[in-house]
This record gives sequence, C-alpha cells and structure tokens, in this order.
Amino acid sequence: MFGNFEKKTGVKMDDIMKLAQSFQNTNFKDENQVRTMIKKVASLAGKPVSREKEEMLVKAITSGKVPKDMNEIQKMMNKKK
Repeated sequence: MFGNFEKKTGVKMDDIMKLAQSFQNTNFKDENQVRTMIKKVASLAGKPVSREKEEMLVKAITSGKVPKDMNEIQKMMNKKK
C-alpha cells in the first residue's frame, strides 16, 4: 500500500510520518503556525501554493472547518454515504 503511495506521489512514507509528527503540537488557531504547516506540506509535495490558496486554507483551518483527526474525517465520510 505505501509502495503505491510513494510511486504515485514521489514522497517517501518516512518523510510523511516525520511531517505528521512535527504537526502534533501545532496550534491550529495560530495563523503563523498554520502558514508554516502549509509551506512544509507544499514543499514536501513539490507543489506550489498560491497566496490566494494559502489564505483560503489558513482561514478554513484556523476557523475549525477542517477535521483535525481521523475520527472526525471518518464521521464526515460516513455522513456523505
């Protein structure tokens, strides 16, 4: 499973796990911390994030409109079925 992910994205699972660990103590209400997080993800993925998209992401994350754990994501997905 992870091998396919690495092939499709070009990102090593080890790098993703390190990135995820670095976010464990992130304050998702702090705009500067969220911007740093977005830049790290974009850098790892090798994808640029426009200023407009960054603003949209920061607003969504800091306002709590983005799930912060797998349980919340699963609940959202189950509601859509």
